[in-house]
Amino acid sequence: MNLDETRSPRRQEQLVRILRALARPDLVTYDQEEYVVNAPVHVPCPAGGYEAPAPNTDEPYMIVTPACVEPGGTVVVKGFNFNPGTTGPLSFIPPSEVSLRMGNIQVGADGTFEIEAKVPKRESDENQYVRAITRKQVGGPKISQTAVDTWDKIVETVFLALLATTIGLLFAVPLSFFAARNLMKDVNSPLTVVALNLLAIPIGLYLGGRLAGWIGGLSQGIDSIVIMLLTVILGPVIAYFGLRWALPQEELTTPTLQTRVIRILGLAAVVFVAIFSLYMLSALAMRIGDALEIALGAAGFLGTFLADLGDILGMALAVITAFVGAGVLSGLAGRLGKFLVRGVQARTAKIVMIALAIISGAAIFILIMMGINWLYQFNKPELIYYWPGVLGALGGLFLGVRMKPRDPFPIGMVIYNLARTIFNALRSIEALIMVIVFVVWVGIGPFAGVLALSLHTVAALAKLYSEQVESILVGPLEAVTATGANRLQTIIYAVIPQIIPPYISFTMYRWDINVRMSTIIGFAGGGGIGFLLIQNINLLNYRAASAQMLAIALVVASMDYLSSALRERTV
Repeated sequence: MNLDETRSPRRQEQLVRILRALARPDLVTYDQEEYVVNAPVHVPCPAGGYEAPAPNTDEPYMIVTPACVEPGGTVVVKGFNFNPGTTGPLSFIPPSEVSLRMGNIQVGADGTFEIEAKVPKRESDENQYVRAITRKQVGGPKISQTAVDTWDKIVETVFLALLATTIGLLFAVPLSFFAARNLMKDVNSPLTVVALNLLAIPIGLYLGGRLAGWIGGLSQGIDSIVIMLLTVILGPVIAYFGLRWALPQEELTTPTLQTRVIRILGLAAVVFVAIFSLYMLSALAMRIGDALEIALGAAGFLGTFLADLGDILGMALAVITAFVGAGVLSGLAGRLGKFLVRGVQARTAKIVMIALAIISGAAIFILIMMGINWLYQFNKPELIYYWPGVLGALGGLFLGVRMKPRDPFPIGMVIYNLARTIFNALRSIEALIMVIVFVVWVGIGPFAGVLALSLHTVAALAKLYSEQVESILVGPLEAVTATGANRLQTIIYAVIPQIIPPYISFTMYRWDINVRMSTIIGFAGGGGIGFLLIQNINLLNYRAASAQMLAIALVVASMDYLSSALRERTV
């Protein structure tokens, strides 16, 4: 600590200047009338001396003493009839009309000022001038451009945080169940089923992504809003009744093979209609949002927000469809695995289990090394394929030999630990660091901020949600399970009713957090009010920075009161 530095007059002067600027946020402005007053001076003194002409004393004027001086000399400038309390620069004007700063004037209450200044070393046989410029406020106050820019950016900040919270919510809710120990500890499957699931998931991801791309290509050829609207309205209705028909709640008779094939085709049609309707919803939201952005004028940000939501939905559909494809194919693989475990002889089941464990182990290790190679680019086949394949196969062989075909494999706890590890890793990286990466990818602006906050929100909310799931009452869970309900039905009827209130509370609180975090990620180019604030700080424009800090404080306080009121109503 250098306490002498704190007592330095220069430091104290700078501190006072900054505090006074921060105490006067640039929110209003006035039209200003500028006064320019010139006083002649001769540099150097001509032979016989020089006497300045008499000024017009009916208006602001200055007297320079002496009227002529040698280059680099000192003069005393006195001003009269100026507007009291005004300030402005005092400059030296040579024949070239280049303004050379001499100092600043401060007009007193009587309309006069006096300042001693040094004349630049500019010699000329012509008259040169000392010029004072003052400005007077005229008219009433008006909203400053800084206030307008601050309003635009603070609105952008709030909706940036809302969009990030919405995206985080959509992903965090389903992922939170995988990170809940009480739900995952009882999830066990034979090794054959696990191996088939592991092989089916990447294939399902690929097929689901290709399906989404094909349906998205079909939807891009439709430009009619009427067709979009009809599809968005009728699509969910058709999908609902098609799903009820293909998956009846009870069977009066055993369905024939032909009936099962028709139902599978019906399910495929339902999937197509659902994905196509979502693509139409995405296109419709973008069209309506673009129209509202123009029609709403100052409130056009609402249209922009709607268009962004539609665009994000269109981008996310490929990912969502890929995961759905992985889930469907994994389910089919699980049924096949159960048949292999229970429907064949024990010796055959053992051989099949060992073979599948070897293949799945090798495939997993190779996929992991392919991802590592993408990062580090060592590009050596023996490190990417051969050694990982051998090690994975040996690991699968070890498990296959050691376990029996019907022995339960704790796949639930494996998923639980993996999910927790990923969430902890993502939460440990601040959104300010994430936004630096996304700025390189998508450019400077709010989109990078949305991506960074969304990723951090997924990890944070998933952890909070999962801990809430772990603290639910066991009674309803056991009661629903005792009725013979499957895992999905247990979650719907025993878990979800207990977690809705805290989920709402956590989501609102996360929106509050994202508003505050978005002001920080703006420092790294993530858009919002922070981007404007760091610019003004770097430019030493503390009055403008004060306006932005005031806006941040008001929004954070308002969000706190709003979230408290909403939690009181809903929780």
